[in-house]
Amino acid sequence: MVLKGLALLPVRVTKTEALKIFELLSVVNNKIGKIDSDIKNSVVNKSLIQSLSLKESVQSTRIEGTQVTFTEMVEEMNDKNPRWEIIEVENYEQALREGVERIRHGYPVSTRLLQELHSILMRGARGSRQSSGEYRKIQNFIGPSTKIEDAVYLPIGANEIGDYMSNLEHFINGEHHFSYDKRANEDMYLFDETAPPLVKTAIIHAQFESIHPFLDGNGRLGRILIVLSMLNENLTTEPIFLVSEELEKEKVRYYDMLNEVRGDSPYWYNWLMFFLQACNRMADSLILKIKDSKELAIRGLALCETNSERKVWLGSFSDPFTTVKKSAEANWISPNTARTALKNLAAKGLLYSDNQTKRNKRYRNYDLMRILDN
Repeated sequence: MVLKGLALLPVRVTKTEALKIFELLSVVNNKIGKIDSDIKNSVVNKSLIQSLSLKESVQSTRIEGTQVTFTEMVEEMNDKNPRWEIIEVENYEQALREGVERIRHGYPVSTRLLQELHSILMRGARGSRQSSGEYRKIQNFIGPSTKIEDAVYLPIGANEIGDYMSNLEHFINGEHHFSYDKRANEDMYLFDETAPPLVKTAIIHAQFESIHPFLDGNGRLGRILIVLSMLNENLTTEPIFLVSEELEKEKVRYYDMLNEVRGDSPYWYNWLMFFLQACNRMADSLILKIKDSKELAIRGLALCETNSERKVWLGSFSDPFTTVKKSAEANWISPNTARTALKNLAAKGLLYSDNQTKRNKRYRNYDLMRILDN
């Protein structure tokens, strides 16, 4: 059976289901609060955020079938002629960064913003010729092949996108919309525009994915929307809670749960619980990554003998596979100073540099990569 279309927001679940959602939500919220506190107090907070952002960019694009690993991305991200997989990840990271900056400057999550971010996502990547930054004007579908007869879901028609995106945009920004009243029901629990931030984020992501407003790139933009929603709701103060890693681990279930909220009889409970459980696992992983990264940084600092060594060492947490040129530019020091610092850090076993390369030698923080890629 092919699912067709979807209902407008808000969302209803039974009161028993709502209670279970709130129980798990309380656990996850406490962990997210700890993550936000831990990253603020970490000696490598800004550097680590950059590396985790890159990891998120890799994991989100892998969900869409991009076969590139985090290590490959770090190795190849500065290549002069990057392959399309690298371009796709770099586009994702740039769109994520641009979206975060807009939210920090007080911009709402709007249709215009999403279209601008979509344009960034599609630059030179797969599907880049298919109406970049513009909502689709034809029917699209989701399925295992490129044939519409194999579709498992037919999104709303192109003529309905404006209404559905207006409904979603009001929901995202906590504004009441005339269409919400139609969904009120005393026998059910209503998650409307005042829903708890993380539940609201789960709804926003699923609804955007189901509207499927663009011909391509909906999945990637929908996962960027998770980060923007959490910042918009003040659930986190940094773009640190990045859940694509956990969604990618259970990709088939992820897609199945999204399908359950579509069609004439949407069932939201399973999706909401799946999303919260993924967030719970991601929170545990991030707490450990931040802790181990902080301890690694402190151990390294104890071995550093000069300010330039300390700068370069901490800089490697945002650029784990660095060069003299990159390190000098990032830390506002001369190339000779950066070269000396990198050689000293390598001699102390903090960074690794191979013996074969003579020019543009790379210095790798393998210990950090092991933590982040665990």
